Amino acid sequence: MTVYGTRPEAIKVAPVIAAVEADERFENIVVVTGQHREMLDQVNEIFGIVPDADLDVFGHGQSLSGIAAKILAGLAPVLEEHRPDAVVVQGDTTTSTAAALAAFYAGIPVVHLEAGLRSGDITSPFPEEANRKITSQIAALHLAPTSESRANLVRESIDPAAIAVTGNTVIDA
Repeated sequence: MTVYGTRPEAIKVAPVIAAVEADERFENIVVVTGQHREMLDQVNEIFGIVPDADLDVFGHGQSLSGIAAKILAGLAPVLEEHRPDAVVVQGDTTTSTAAALAAFYAGIPVVHLEAGLRSGDITSPFPEEANRKITSQIAALHLAPTSESRANLVRESIDPAAIAVTGNTVIDA
């Protein structure tokens, strides 16, 4: 299962979704949260992605806590229905962290795409740096774009065997 909700996430997961769907060994369930509604829909259309589920959490003026709560509540029944072998999340958005937490709560391994980016300041960029660190703590597999990202994860006591340097999917997109 791949879960994303913003335009940047959509661009970065598009090549992953295409690769998974082209491989007969895998079945992918695409779930969007709609954190960035209009921009997300535009990117999905460009890449020809039709989500299997849409949590539709977008709301004008809502808080980060409100977005996270809607994702946790909305994703739980989707995870229960499909029971995926893993949940792939991308980057450092509220969607990625809330989806990772929902999967973790459901006992489903989390694959973190674009893992290990760090600014070194938990408040900058806000809330992205905190989201990165939180997601790293609950991910089972860390797909780091660079060797520097891998080194950041190792410094944070992430098992090196659970880290793969994959390159940057935005370049693939």
